Amino acid sequence: MTLEVTLGEPARATTVPPDLRTHLTDPSTRAALMIRQSVLTAVRRLLDAEGFVEIQAPIIGPVTDPGVRGAKQMDVDFYGHRYKLMTSAILYKQATLLAFDKIYYIAPNVRMEPLETFGTDRHLVEFHQIDVEMAGASRNDATALCERLVVAATREVLQHRPAQLGVTGRDLDALRRLGQEPFGRMTHAAAVAELAGMSQQADAHAEIDWSNEEMLSLEAPRPFFLTDYPKGSRGFYDRESRSDPGTLRNFDLIAAEGFGELCSGGERESDYRRIMSRIRETGENPAKYGWYLELAREGLHPSAGFGLGLERLVRYIAGLDAVWQASAYPKLAGVRSA
Repeated sequence: MTLEVTLGEPARATTVPPDLRTHLTDPSTRAALMIRQSVLTAVRRLLDAEGFVEIQAPIIGPVTDPGVRGAKQMDVDFYGHRYKLMTSAILYKQATLLAFDKIYYIAPNVRMEPLETFGTDRHLVEFHQIDVEMAGASRNDATALCERLVVAATREVLQHRPAQLGVTGRDLDALRRLGQEPFGRMTHAAAVAELAGMSQQADAHAEIDWSNEEMLSLEAPRPFFLTDYPKGSRGFYDRESRSDPGTLRNFDLIAAEGFGELCSGGERESDYRRIMSRIRETGENPAKYGWYLELAREGLHPSAGFGLGLERLVRYIAGLDAVWQASAYPKLAGVRSA
């Protein structure tokens, strides 16, 4: 495999994947992939034990998640129709709850990330999410499950992959402390205020960008949930608070030690009229979402869930320098690869 930067210069100096043979035979890669296997083992064990059904997510569809940060969608010709590669299977998760009350995917995603993400050490163009959705659940239900999954995966790796953690150089004491205290909580408004106190600019009406997330992550003593993003900063499927209009009932999970965001989730909008209103507010064309809106008109279940980045979680647990080290075949913005 020949890898080369093909579009401009990276935002900052970073490591670049080596040729494929060197990458796959590197002891650090093999250690990271074994840690990844243990993470998936722990995730499936916990979710299966709690009554979740694993479903295989679609790879293409007429629409995909419109709420991704600055990434472009990729089109494919599907017998003369324009379909999308999945950037996230969120809409399909809501649909699948018509069959089962609790479901999960280990879902592939493809996002044409902006070139500047090459230098962040935390973005991949092709990655996997641990996608979970629960009918009738609240945001608190979703954050509690997300926390249990992260702690369970960490304990599985500590128990069964200590040699591999030695290869990646992870601080084991930091991992052992995980789960001793509940994860923290911080609202979006509080995060903006904290960043201002650190002389960092953050828009009170927009998502917190990756560099500011990293700043918050570096200051955090333990992982924490960042909640209550402002309306308009996320996709139309995140439920707006009925008691606090303009605020979404959603969250991100931010890891400590500078590793940044691991997960996004929240309560989902299920009311057809509200979904239509939110789509129009975002400037989207409702006609694009025909199959989804037809299901919503007939009735979707209220739900909550999240997408937990598999490679990001492995990077955090293994203590890797960059997220591409958690993938056998990494793809970064602007880099040719296998």
